[in-house]
Amino acid sequence: MATSGNGPMFLKAVNCFGQVKDKFFIASLMKEVILEVGHENVVQIITDNAANCKGAGELIESEFPHIYWAPCVVHTLNLALKNICAAKNMSGNEETYEECSWITDVHGDALQIKNFIMNHSMRLAMFRKFSSLGMLITTRNDDNNVIDFDS
Repeated sequence: MATSGNGPMFLKAVNCFGQVKDKFFIASLMKEVILEVGHENVVQIITDNAANCKGAGELIESEFPHIYWAPCVVHTLNLALKNICAAKNMSGNEETYEECSWITDVHGDALQIKNFIMNHSMRLAMFRKFSSLGMLITTRNDDNNVIDFDS
């Protein structure tokens, strides 16, 4: 996926089934696309925070010094929220957990509402008819597990 002043654009999908997804494999896939679109047209690569993706980003930065790697902000925030809302038995986290436990409650409520609407065809039809919001389907279940709305 690439984005420019003209909006997002799909570039390539790869079936990596059976492949070892280490930093070298991921960097080679990135390099193919960079060379295909021209390295002078690429400014930044954004991936999740996994060590293999970070390593691939570092390999790309070393080969193309003008291209920067950055972790995905959504993934970073999701990891931070999961850490903040971790179980009370994590040593040193009790005070933070108490202050932020409402996040877990809101997340649970949002999932119940989403499931209430999405799992019943009549409710979904009513939502679509009377709401100016549209439900967006998310593709990553770890980072986007609460439904997004688009007006």
